[in-house]
Amino acid sequence: MAGPEERELSQEQTEKLLQFQDLTGIESMDQCRQTLQQHNWNIEAAVQDRLNEQEGVPSVFSTAPNRPLQVNTADHRVCSYVVSRPQPRGLLGWGYYFIMLPFRITYYTLLDIFRFALRFIRPDPRSRVTDPVGDIVSFIQLFEEKYGRIHPVFYQGTALRENTYPFLAMIMLKDRKMTVVGRLEGLMQPQDLINQLTFIIDANQTYLVSERLEREERNQTQVLRQQQDEAYLASLRADQEKERKKKEKQEQKRKEEEEAQHKQMLEERKKRNLQEEKERKSECLPAEPSADHPDSVKIIFKMPNDTRVERRFLFTESLSVIHDFLFSLKETPEKFQIVANFPRRVLPCLPSEEMPVPPTMLEAGL
Repeated sequence: MAGPEERELSQEQTEKLLQFQDLTGIESMDQCRQTLQQHNWNIEAAVQDRLNEQEGVPSVFSTAPNRPLQVNTADHRVCSYVVSRPQPRGLLGWGYYFIMLPFRITYYTLLDIFRFALRFIRPDPRSRVTDPVGDIVSFIQLFEEKYGRIHPVFYQGTALRENTYPFLAMIMLKDRKMTVVGRLEGLMQPQDLINQLTFIIDANQTYLVSERLEREERNQTQVLRQQQDEAYLASLRADQEKERKKKEKQEQKRKEEEEAQHKQMLEERKKRNLQEEKERKSECLPAEPSADHPDSVKIIFKMPNDTRVERRFLFTESLSVIHDFLFSLKETPEKFQIVANFPRRVLPCLPSEEMPVPPTMLEAGL
């Protein structure tokens, strides 16, 4: 099964992969895919390169070492059809043949002598070919510079071993090899060409049916494998999504716990600071005057929890002393106001912009 990191193939690439496997007979799907990727998914170039490797020709399109494709050109079942020069027919044909025979012999003899003499003046450049592969590559480059790069892929090799022209060879996948199953050489009528091609196809129909069945089997295997890969990837994505949600919940829970701990720590610090402030205010309070002091006054306070607290103060003391006394009590909240009953009013016990220094109890009318 393919790993999740393997890039998925498009429908066009999958069709090219199966077609390339049918043409080359390579069983390994990974090797076929690698070869096509090296040739930028150009199936003609990939097949051409495999044929070149069989001929021992260096790869033109790729430098990666691959298993050479075997092209069987000497199969004993190959159908060869050679059309020779037409023979004379009838008395008129034979008469014309014998009349022209001396002229034909003289013509070809003089032509051979002329060609032989011409070799000393201008040797045939084809006899000096030392690098056939380089010549072919140079020809392809020259052709592409002149006519463009869009053209059928040139075959580079001698696998067909033609004897004369025009030449037509039929190649098919046979026994997992690219095999020449038919040769047609020489000029022939269109109907004869069609008949010969039909005969070659009929003679190899068994192999064609076998290869088609194998191709269908490979297609089914590929589809099954693709379905398994898709199911595996879907399961993997579901597991990853489940794991991601689990991690998100754990992370959210951890953050909530940290936030709660931080909030609790701030509350505890706030309570501790408040308690320390209450203790400090309590220590800074002036001593309570005695009951027989002429300037003393007893004030009764009603707390938020409906309890009552009383204490004596001096008329000359500031209202802030009352605030500090109440603030130092345990049941008093952090922020509060002191309200007098008769008349009902809020006592200015803390400094403000309008009254930076709180008044004394006598000034406040207590």
